[in-house]
Amino acid sequence: MSSDDVSRRTFMRTAGGAAAAAGAATATAGTAAAQEVEPDWPSAAVGNVGSYTDARGQDSVTISVGAGDQGLAFDPTLVWVDEGTTITWEWTGAGGSHNVQTVNGPASLDSGNPVGEEGATYEYETSGEDAGITHYHCVPHTAVGMHGGLAVGGDVATVETGGGGGSNAVFVPDAARALGIATFIAMVSTLGLAFVFMKYGGTITGQDQA
Repeated sequence: MSSDDVSRRTFMRTAGGAAAAAGAATATAGTAAAQEVEPDWPSAAVGNVGSYTDARGQDSVTISVGAGDQGLAFDPTLVWVDEGTTITWEWTGAGGSHNVQTVNGPASLDSGNPVGEEGATYEYETSGEDAGITHYHCVPHTAVGMHGGLAVGGDVATVETGGGGGSNAVFVPDAARALGIATFIAMVSTLGLAFVFMKYGGTITGQDQA
């Protein structure tokens, strides 16, 4: 066996290993992307807007009361927070008089009588007793879909999601997408070099002597 053949075989083993590693990295990124989750909200809690915010790691979060085109929604409608987070519901002044009251779940939300004044607020600090998922609503507008959901803590039922909005598509984070593109380029480059080496290896290494 010539030294040229040995060099070629060595190069192909190296190229094959690099391509396999790149493929594994892409597969890992795809698996991570497919595992995006959010709380398993009660269907009624999705409400009129259905917007979702993962506010874990934040000390406070604000929810608009009287959001949407007709002022008959909470926005964000669904919020996931830590224990100890302060939540402020702030009235927009649209859609008439609203309030915040628990339908079911561990958190005891009750802003009192409905009000319609813009800038009015209701604050609630979550605790360990609120752990889980709470469905709440605006009493005067419950029949027209003014509902919301509050998930507290890490021990809540979750479902795989396509990144919100009820889509069944797999949500791919920007980092995973970038990694996939980079590994694809690396694989193409490696295979391209392998082809050149196999065809012109002797000339390139200086061993294709007459």
